Amino acid sequence: MNDWQNVDSAPEGVEVMTKIDEADGVRNEQLMTRKGHLWWINYGTRDAMYVYYRPTHWAWPAVTQQEAS
Repeated sequence: MNDWQNVDSAPEGVEVMTKIDEADGVRNEQLMTRKGHLWWINYGTRDAMYVYYRPTHWAWPAVTQQEAS
C-alpha cells in the first residue's frame, strides 16, 4: 500500500511512484524521477524522457517480494 503525498514534497533525483489524482479519477501511475521542475521516466538511461505534465502525488515504491529476498 502506498502512502501518497503531495508532489511538492517529492525528493529530487530519486525514483518514486507518481500519479495524477483529480476529480476525474486517478491516472498516469508510474515510476518517475524529479529533476528541478521536470519529471523524467527512465532517468539516467538512454531511454530517458521527461513528461509534459506534473503529477499531483508521489509515494515511495513498494518493495516487491523478489527485492526483499
